[in-house]
Amino acid sequence: MDFEPDHLEIFLKDAVKGLEGRMRLEQIVGGQSNPTYFVTFDNRAMVLRKQPGTKLLPSAHAVDREYRVMNALAATDLPVPKMVLFHAGRDVVGTPFYMMERLPGRVFPNYALPGMKPSERRDIYLAMAETMASLHKVDWAAIGLRDYGRAGSYFSRQLARWTKQWQMSRTRENADIDRLMAWLPANMPDERETTISHGDFRLGNLMFHPTEPRVVGVLDWELSTLGHPLADVAFNCIAYHTFPAEYGGIRGEDLATLGIPSEAEYLQHYYRHSGRADGVTSFHFAFALFRLAVIFEGIAVRALSGNATSANAAEVGELGPVFARRAVESIDEAA
Repeated sequence: MDFEPDHLEIFLKDAVKGLEGRMRLEQIVGGQSNPTYFVTFDNRAMVLRKQPGTKLLPSAHAVDREYRVMNALAATDLPVPKMVLFHAGRDVVGTPFYMMERLPGRVFPNYALPGMKPSERRDIYLAMAETMASLHKVDWAAIGLRDYGRAGSYFSRQLARWTKQWQMSRTRENADIDRLMAWLPANMPDERETTISHGDFRLGNLMFHPTEPRVVGVLDWELSTLGHPLADVAFNCIAYHTFPAEYGGIRGEDLATLGIPSEAEYLQHYYRHSGRADGVTSFHFAFALFRLAVIFEGIAVRALSGNATSANAAEVGELGPVFARRAVESIDEAA
């Protein structure tokens, strides 16, 4: 732990009225980005998210943006945790941080949903698609997010951002990344449509009801901005294109026996609930996989520098070349 818990307890008891008992602090393991902790008092359960305590890449680990977007979304039907406070200073835990209410529920890190009945798996997948559709129908201007990003040109801006991130974090040569950085700008689709884009919309970032197949919280908004909805959709479907050893994909699994909808059925369910007439293409999948490959390279860099949030960062960081290869495959298969 890179901060003094007693300082946090003193701060919270002054900033959040009515807290009773001593503070209990527990780091949540498994994430690769912003350190996250359960903060529990006798009469209240909360979650703290902070930046890592060392040098950061530009625009990374934006806990202020996470707080802002979830605070704004509280006025909509999209389920998000209730925000408690944001603290921009470094005097309490060494970095800016925010506090939110802790939601009771279940998080499923594995897309195969082991131990569940086929009907339960199906319902969970359909609920995920419906929640993503609800996000993309939010009137972002009406809830005060008109300046949360720029309308239009999402893929152009993102390609510039992630190309720069690759150049800043690369530790090795990668011909697949080089090909993607040339192919993606040359095959840009229409990018005028604008919604809130979560940026990391996957099963493991959803909190489900303790017993029902219902999403009660969309988590981890670090990469969110005003963007294109099909970027979220393609990213959300990456598990269909990757194997179980590749960060928990379901490619090659017997989906019918498991009760998991096929990719085509899953996408159609999203399209119906979002009201879309068009859908994802090879560009969207290649873009999503390229971006993830660069993110994994950043994780590899943090592992090499000793600044990793998770104990398995070095292992996860090695997946960068794998996802770049999957992106190139998606281009070749569509050619």
